[in-house]
Amino acid sequence: MDAKLKALRQTCLKLSNICQDGNLQSAFSCMDTIWCLYDKIMNWSKETAKDDARDRFVISKGQATLALYAVLIEKGMFDMADFQDMGSFHSRYCIQTDLTKFPEGGIENCAGSLGHGLPFAAGLAYAAKLKKNGSMVYVLTGDGEFCEGTMWETCLFASAKKLDNLCVIIDDNHSVGAMIDMGDMKVKLESFGFDVHRADGHDLLELENAFSGFERNGRPKAVIASTVRGYGSRTLTENDVWFHKAPDDNELVMLCREVQEF
Repeated sequence: MDAKLKALRQTCLKLSNICQDGNLQSAFSCMDTIWCLYDKIMNWSKETAKDDARDRFVISKGQATLALYAVLIEKGMFDMADFQDMGSFHSRYCIQTDLTKFPEGGIENCAGSLGHGLPFAAGLAYAAKLKKNGSMVYVLTGDGEFCEGTMWETCLFASAKKLDNLCVIIDDNHSVGAMIDMGDMKVKLESFGFDVHRADGHDLLELENAFSGFERNGRPKAVIASTVRGYGSRTLTENDVWFHKAPDDNELVMLCREVQEF
């Protein structure tokens, strides 16, 4: 894992320590995917964060908001110093994104209840198609999120409306198997009319190739990123107490060291 991705994970740890909240396993599993999108794929920058033709990133998997904050800090959209009151009553930096608090852009949706981000993203993609502005909409979902009926209803809509400017990213960190046997997700999405690529969600080159390998052919897109919960820290991968646990000051030092040595 390169130095940039280690630094981003360490930022996640620091944010979680500040607000004493967060799902670090989830944030770590999708960090590489979010960074690849913002650094290599999307038509987006701090300067174009309000342009109508920008590409958009919707975080349906809201429990991974810490990862998005870390990437936006690295890209200069936000300043780490502004996060010192994160999670407090008056802070706009919540543990789930809140679109209404960012008039300057950078945050594209309100996260919270699972199953809402994909329908919202499909609406953005449909509007972009109507306006013919050429923008892409990328939406990060969890594998377990596909237990929600709204996800499959939206897949039907996206296919019917030929939303080839919509790309669904499934952070497949093997959560859904604890709830239901979903079968082959690639086959299911293809049956709904999607073009689908698989990728190692911790390999930046594989991710970049997957995102770059689609054509505007009238079919919505999907990338199934195979990941490991807590990837980047031995403790986070091995101990599920970190599914929803924030580090105290001593744990922060220990976990940052683990990430650096990973």
